[in-house]
Amino acid sequence: MDRELFDALVQEAVADLPSYFRQKLENVAIVIEDEPSAELAARYPGKLLLGLYHGMHPQNRSVWSLRVSPDFIYIFQENIERVAWTEEAIKQQVRKTVMHEIGHYFGLGEKELRELGL
Repeated sequence: MDRELFDALVQEAVADLPSYFRQKLENVAIVIEDEPSAELAARYPGKLLLGLYHGMHPQNRSVWSLRVSPDFIYIFQENIERVAWTEEAIKQQVRKTVMHEIGHYFGLGEKELRELGL
């Protein structure tokens, strides 16, 4: 899938979030990359990363927290395409991955996300 269409799927997944959650997303950048760097992949051996949240969970922030750079949500296009082969399957996996990583932004752990089907 070309990057422009993939980017549109990511934007659509964010736009489809309930407005309450969209409004609470602050200072977070969503970045699409082909795949994780070798260094990042080495931190998660044996796992095919589809996405990754990197930042400080909102419940850990305070008025004393210095926040200069944004949090990041990385979406790895080639890895998603490795597990989803049709355009519809890619669309569904992008949606699930975006929601999963936004769940981490809001402080949900892997267990909680699995319970939600993400």
